[in-house]
Amino acid sequence: MNFARNEMKIRQDICQIGQKLYDKGFVAANDGNISAKISPNEIIVTPTGVSKGGMKPSDLVKMTLDGKVLSNNARPSSEVKMHIEVYKLNPQINGVVHAHPPIATAFAVARLPMETPILSEAVVNLGVVPVADYALPGTDEVPESIKPYVLDYNAVLLANHGLLTWGNDLTQAFFRMESVEHYGKILLYVNQIGDPKEFNCAQIDALLDIRKNIGIKSGGIPTCKVEGRDTDINTKSSNIDRQELVKMITKEVINQLKSR
Repeated sequence: MNFARNEMKIRQDICQIGQKLYDKGFVAANDGNISAKISPNEIIVTPTGVSKGGMKPSDLVKMTLDGKVLSNNARPSSEVKMHIEVYKLNPQINGVVHAHPPIATAFAVARLPMETPILSEAVVNLGVVPVADYALPGTDEVPESIKPYVLDYNAVLLANHGLLTWGNDLTQAFFRMESVEHYGKILLYVNQIGDPKEFNCAQIDALLDIRKNIGIKSGGIPTCKVEGRDTDINTKSSNIDRQELVKMITKEVINQLKSR
């Protein structure tokens, strides 16, 4: 990221993203928080107690990753520690968005990860969306709860709370927020219709190759089911190689033929 970029432009971007979150119904009242890096050790973050739908650049707070507030116009969001944890764990991240999009938040309340491999775009660009353990909002429990996910994933559901996304820049972080909610909506609809058709192991492998080729290094690895078995097999991270997988499938087919 070019840190010489104008600080005012980043402030304007945060306000625009905040308005989009509000207009899309991803936040209500004073919900949510947004931040972006302006230097390797400084961020601009939304203030506490302010609607994301009516912010001005001058409302935003400048602070360091050590927690020192550099502007005296307002207090930073009470959940800024969560943002700081993301930046510290993954220096490649330059934008973080937290909101409560209704469908994704419903998954968070149910504590259900969004991991069903049914959309090629979701597998390639988003990946698996895990659920972090419940943590009391505004406390040190929240940054602790997301630690296992920041390096390997692009988003995390906060149990009984909402959704957190991050990216190489603020726009990517916001797009991931949109993508998770869109993915959740399709998961909800297809489960109401019934009988969703998931990608098989070979199809997931091919999609993961596309992800690798376009330079996406995070997102986690979806699982695929071997037909006739209840056990999920994690494709690329599994200890089961392709030959063994073929043997397992062949054995299951033979067993099913014998049982007829």
